[in-house]
Amino acid sequence: MRRWPKRTILTGSLVLMGLSAIASSSDATQTLVPSTPAPTPVTRPRTVSNNARQPDLGPGASLHGKQLFPPDNPWNQDISNAPVDPNSKQIIATIRGDAQLHPDFGTVYQGAPNGIPYIVVSGSQPQVTINLTSFASESDQGPYPVPRNAPIEGGANSDGDRHVLVVDKDNWKLYELFRAFPNADGSWRAASGAIFDLKSNALRPEGWTSSDAAGLPIFPGLVRYDEVFEQREIRHALRFTVKKTRRAYVYPARHYASSETNPYLPPMGMRVRLKASFDMTQFSPANRVILRALQKYGMIVADNGGNWFLSGAPDMRWSDEDLSKLKIVTAADFEVVRMDRIVTK
Repeated sequence: MRRWPKRTILTGSLVLMGLSAIASSSDATQTLVPSTPAPTPVTRPRTVSNNARQPDLGPGASLHGKQLFPPDNPWNQDISNAPVDPNSKQIIATIRGDAQLHPDFGTVYQGAPNGIPYIVVSGSQPQVTINLTSFASESDQGPYPVPRNAPIEGGANSDGDRHVLVVDKDNWKLYELFRAFPNADGSWRAASGAIFDLKSNALRPEGWTSSDAAGLPIFPGLVRYDEVFEQREIRHALRFTVKKTRRAYVYPARHYASSETNPYLPPMGMRVRLKASFDMTQFSPANRVILRALQKYGMIVADNGGNWFLSGAPDMRWSDEDLSKLKIVTAADFEVVRMDRIVTK
């Protein structure tokens, strides 16, 4: 993950009117918006209960359908009928229009859980000190309710992004760390940290990073097992990465991570959606849940990484074989949702 300082505002022929959403922070932009594969689990019809269950506790716990952020949050916005960006074809081609969608999650990869893990804790989880380093000035100082055994992206020995995501189910807050390392006294050391109130639409201060390069939360953009197999529906946008981004960001992102000025490179926060004409009849019921979300809510550029890498949480119940069939989807099956105000430099 590369991080850079910023920022000015660009308007012109590449910047047109787009989606609209409202952020509650005063400085927010206000317009726009391995292992042996397991058998594919048997799916069942989605059921709706009047008695909403509360999230479970522990690593990879089910949220039982509880929605992250308010209904009008950008992550929860239906963009299926939003206008297509006039530069959609050029932007898709620049990200490699012949590339495949790559599910960057599953069971196990190279001996570690495959994906970005999370843990759900109660409101009584002890708060610990987070020693913030590289991006301390753009981080929330804490303390954070991070358990000693919180799962780390890539495993305890990872030399990658080492994200740690913690959901406080009682106070309905999200705590995220980038490059996180546990200390012997129970505290943690991390390059950056961000706290999100899941009851609010507040954004990071403009120009700030988070535990993700775009300054966005990671957890709301993950494909999770509980949504696919319990709820039978994903009701939010998803997160993806591309190899090269532009020195720019669009709402709801708050930060860029590039020195490239090519106007056909994607800015952080850019949203793409699966075309309505895409035929998903050949896919399993589980994969169709993911594909329907990509049509209705789309996916948002959140970091530099592999091209068209779709983020999700690891779970030993995934079928890696079935998930791999999502690679049938190509970049050409997507279109860019029209963008508005672009912050650049």
